[in-house]
Amino acid sequence: MQAATLRLKPNQDRRLRAGHLWVYSNEVDVDATPLKGLAPGQPVVIENARGRFLGHGYVNPNSLICARLLSRDRERPVDRSLLVHRLKVALGLRRQWYAEPYYRLAFGEGDLLPGLVVDRYGDHLVAQIGTAGMEALRDEIAGALRKVLDPASLLWRNDSSVRELEGLDRYVEPAFGEVPSRLEVREGGCRFEVSPVEGQKTGWFFDQAANRDRLMPHVAGRRVLDLCSYVGAWGVRAAVAGAREVLCVDASAAALEGVARNAALNGVAERVNGLQGDVFEVVRRLKGDGERFDVVVLDPPAFVKRRRDLKAGALAYRRLNEAALALTTREGLLVTASCSFHMDRDHLLRTVQQAARHGDRFLQLLESGQQGPDHPVHPAIPETAYLKAFTLRVLPAG
Repeated sequence: MQAATLRLKPNQDRRLRAGHLWVYSNEVDVDATPLKGLAPGQPVVIENARGRFLGHGYVNPNSLICARLLSRDRERPVDRSLLVHRLKVALGLRRQWYAEPYYRLAFGEGDLLPGLVVDRYGDHLVAQIGTAGMEALRDEIAGALRKVLDPASLLWRNDSSVRELEGLDRYVEPAFGEVPSRLEVREGGCRFEVSPVEGQKTGWFFDQAANRDRLMPHVAGRRVLDLCSYVGAWGVRAAVAGAREVLCVDASAAALEGVARNAALNGVAERVNGLQGDVFEVVRRLKGDGERFDVVVLDPPAFVKRRRDLKAGALAYRRLNEAALALTTREGLLVTASCSFHMDRDHLLRTVQQAARHGDRFLQLLESGQQGPDHPVHPAIPETAYLKAFTLRVLPAG
């Protein structure tokens, strides 16, 4: 597809010059660049109001974020060569930080690949495209991944709701190779199996791995509750680390089947149980039954997917944390997390503190975590710093 020119209005290049990668539709000089005349995914040369080169990117005239920048080098347009370069740089970071090939290989803007996520499961890759520009580069992405890693298979897990914002269809299909029905993940000396096709998102939540690592030295001999457990990353690892009993709670029967399978895979099936149900209802029932746990992990899905959801989402986080605190023993630990970007770190901590005061608890903040190094934060793009995780000691208020 032929590259077009995308010219910005006066003074609308400040964000890009500061390091950001996004262009909003109201920043474009539509007289010089009739946006509606451009095709979704079309490559563009982005210029400031005076015609000065800012970078190469791609456009989607139907999206609020109408363009994303991929290269600031005039001699390096958006093509397979650029993708290979970006992926090699991304791989270099992961090889420095990870002893085994199980991680997020490409994290969108954090790796200067906006709209692309790639997870690595040994010799197999699962990728997710979220923008029209990356969708137009789909074959080039597959070719670049082959050149950089030569994986046994690549699965397109393009069923995220974010694609609707870009006018893209949802689908799940192999790009090449034979995709196994289950992929293996190795983390913290444990083995897990996940479904690349039917599992949540791209199959595994690599972003919490470092936070799980930090908790494991503190669970031996303790009773652990893993809320919103998915396939047991926290709970099964806790059992392997010596927890005397683990209860995993999830709304999905398939997820709890994964918990049982992964517990057996690691030889801890007798100490790991599953309980299916809505997490709000389950914690209420557990409290009513007088259940208490030495360690409670609360790692829920995003309650605040859009800014306008913040008030309702914050209330949901408060209610759930209040229930989790009520289930935590004196001097026990609560690990609470949020993957909602629109609820920032300070807001989440205030919300948890409100839950503690309402439940007559005193909290000591022991650790404040974020996503791991395979999800690098772009300093100019706050949206890339989405994960918050707090480890708290729970005491009576008195």
